[in-house]
Amino acid sequence: MSEYKKPLPGLDGLTGEFYDFCKQEALHFQRCSACNTFRHVPREMCAECNSFEWEWVKSSGKGTIFSWVVVNRALHPAFYDPAPDAVPMAPVVVEMEEGVRLTSNMVDCLPAELEMDMPVEVVYEVVTDTVTLPRFRRIKN
Repeated sequence: MSEYKKPLPGLDGLTGEFYDFCKQEALHFQRCSACNTFRHVPREMCAECNSFEWEWVKSSGKGTIFSWVVVNRALHPAFYDPAPDAVPMAPVVVEMEEGVRLTSNMVDCLPAELEMDMPVEVVYEVVTDTVTLPRFRRIKN
């Protein structure tokens, strides 16, 4: 595996638990045990009912494109490299079937091909020995 030079997520606390599931190629979100509301990013307390009781629940891994932005100029040195995933790139916000939104990148779609409500599914990219990132690809009909 070549050295991954882009910024990596912090792996402390609940965020670390989220990425531990990703390393197992399974997407999990927290669900409040009191009101059944899903949430992301991981946190201790439910924003709906203020309960501290929750569990990790496996996601379907499916969702739709909610939003995106096209980045044409690298704002971080790691993205200056003329690699295939350098600029232009289009980070997407995916609304998952569970109702939470997750920001990530597409693996099979140029920025000009993105569409609102495009159905997508999670795939996993192993970037280091300790970090596997959730990415998305189109669901073809």
